[in-house]
Amino acid sequence: MKRLLIVVVAVLLGGLVALYAEESTLIDFTKLAADTTLGTDKTPSENGATLVDYSGVAGASFTADEKAAMKSSLALNNWEVVLASSARTITNTSQSFTKEASTSASAKPFNGEDMANRKILGVRVHFPNEPFNSYAIIEPPFDIPAYADKSTLQGTELKTADADLGQGAKFDGFGVVKNVGALKSLSMTVYGSNFPNGIAVTVSDQDGKEQTIFLDYLQFDGWRTLTWNNPDYVSDVRARELKKYPLYPVGEPYLKLESIDIYRDATEMGGDLVTYVKDIKITYDKAILDTQRDINDESVWHILQARNETRRLAELKRLGNVQVLRYLEKQKMDTTSPNQ
Repeated sequence: MKRLLIVVVAVLLGGLVALYAEESTLIDFTKLAADTTLGTDKTPSENGATLVDYSGVAGASFTADEKAAMKSSLALNNWEVVLASSARTITNTSQSFTKEASTSASAKPFNGEDMANRKILGVRVHFPNEPFNSYAIIEPPFDIPAYADKSTLQGTELKTADADLGQGAKFDGFGVVKNVGALKSLSMTVYGSNFPNGIAVTVSDQDGKEQTIFLDYLQFDGWRTLTWNNPDYVSDVRARELKKYPLYPVGEPYLKLESIDIYRDATEMGGDLVTYVKDIKITYDKAILDTQRDINDESVWHILQARNETRRLAELKRLGNVQVLRYLEKQKMDTTSPNQ
């Protein structure tokens, strides 16, 4: 009887891993609508929750007003479509872009939510008509910082509350999920219009290692949740390799969104493809259990805060150099033509 009880407990423990795996939203595009105006703009053009300031790397030759406008965000209109090099003609590039779109309140994934929560990422891709394989990468306007601090726009400046300093949580749920161990599954809520194109998601971890996860084809009509289940996920705790790791000052492992990828096979038609994305979610094991400890190590040593600040500044510098060049190019462009 005792031996039987041990076997039953072991089986239950093996099932607990699958039963209590965490589910988090990697990114929810319904929260990325333009809701903030900058400079002399009369209509919202940026998303306030994901706003970043890159004026610090712009140099001293810009005026205060120009630096005040040097901000960018993950607003839906800011996402970019990058075609394969062989498809990157002027026509294909100019006709491949993203837009903020809305869906009806009766749509199943939205359950009657108000208009503010029914904004979604609209994607148009113009593939070559010639018969060769191609792809398009839908990526954020900048490399999403994993360690940026939460901030709010006050006047023309982004300011961070004392409680948020060093926490690096600004993009948690906006393309970043912290404390990710083994990845069990990844799913995307996407709108199909019977296109024969494949769709995938590329993510990266805290070591910069990228993984492209193919989900399915868009050959269906309406909303559908496409799910990838990790074939290497071990659900039986008895079959897992058990290790102990130092709890401090080891940083939390994370998973970050790099891009959404759409593929076109040479045998399929080219030309325009239109689709919409609502969100991307992941199911995973925690890398570190949330335990209550007697001593707040970070308040004593500040190791993680200093490490995160170094990474944050490095990410901001990379972002700023690209965005400043784009800002300068935008100033040289003709403003009489209507925007897409």
